[in-house]
Amino acid sequence: MKNLRRVGLGVGVGALALTLTAPSASANAGHDGRGGFGRATLTGWAMLPAATFVSASDPSGALLGGTPSNGITPPFDDQPVQGFSGILSNGDGTFDVISDNGYGNKANSGDFVLRIHRVAPDYGKKTVDVVGGINLTDPNNFVPFPLTRKDRVLTGSDFDIESIQRVKDGSYWIGDEFGPYLLHFDRAGCLLQAPISLPGVRAPENPEGNPNLGSSKGFEGMALSPDGRTLYPLLEGTVAGDPAGSLRFNEFDVARQQYTGKVFTYQLEDPGNSIGDAIAVDDDRFLIIERDQGQGATAKLKRIYLADKRDRNRDGKMDKTLVADLMNIADPRHLFGPADVFTFPFQTIEDVVILDDRTLGVVNDNNFPFSSGRTPGQPDNDEFITIRLTGDLHADKRVLK
Repeated sequence: MKNLRRVGLGVGVGALALTLTAPSASANAGHDGRGGFGRATLTGWAMLPAATFVSASDPSGALLGGTPSNGITPPFDDQPVQGFSGILSNGDGTFDVISDNGYGNKANSGDFVLRIHRVAPDYGKKTVDVVGGINLTDPNNFVPFPLTRKDRVLTGSDFDIESIQRVKDGSYWIGDEFGPYLLHFDRAGCLLQAPISLPGVRAPENPEGNPNLGSSKGFEGMALSPDGRTLYPLLEGTVAGDPAGSLRFNEFDVARQQYTGKVFTYQLEDPGNSIGDAIAVDDDRFLIIERDQGQGATAKLKRIYLADKRDRNRDGKMDKTLVADLMNIADPRHLFGPADVFTFPFQTIEDVVILDDRTLGVVNDNNFPFSSGRTPGQPDNDEFITIRLTGDLHADKRVLK
């Protein structure tokens, strides 16, 4: 394989002076007059090459059978840095991101190590540096079922991690799809307690059996309330028996470490769609990525909605307002290329973060090496973009810190 980029194992953040957003004025100020926002504007674009690996790490991809995909042939000498499915801002220009289970399912991802990476996008240079990271482990034997590795380093055959939040003590809560479970890790990546199941919901990978949720349809998004007391894990798929296209948005008390029993409903535009991420704007409103299954020429719906759990129209579903159409972003400064319109045509777009009251960061999950939404026949890179909205979110000030 040629042009493989490798990064170090340790965390070395330091003081980074990075410009998170380009300025400012959007061409269409304000909302669109129908309750939604106007066309968002691209203010930053940076890219991490698809073939980026953690240097001096463990081999990976042996279970892929050596079959080439988009010009990439496994196995790999090191662990890929790929598949970002959750993002947290560190407030210094760096972000913590998680890779998901690895290669798509439990059977083929036993040599993919679950990891939190620390990355630093530079929108001036249009590059992304991986400046560190930590592996996720279970040294104290909290996981009640057998793990893939004897050293209890967690892999993509143990859990499929898709969402992440950090609470005040610096520990991480991570949402998994195989349970679905909530997983609580300390700042060094060590599991702090047994996985917490969602009552009444089981995925096919759950060892308890009797699944009522599709495979890879667990906690794709997870928001944290501005006061840090409540988690809101959002299922990607519909539980058997629920109305088509309805997703359960659950409430979890962090201090009590139990679900409150309150469940809200997010309704997909089409039952065939999926969600990609969910983050809090304030106590009642959340940004949620919704996407179809297309990529490249077949990508049609890639959107960010503002969802309100107060359900003002009393239809039993969260109220939705379109915030940004990721297939129709203005690019007047031609930050990406010569076109005036920028599209984000990836199958899986799974990361959104609030940078200021009008600016969002968005990142794709490149499913390395399988997705090719940007250029047919080539593996997708991880693209980090910032977009300027046409109106304020009026977000809670604690979210903007």
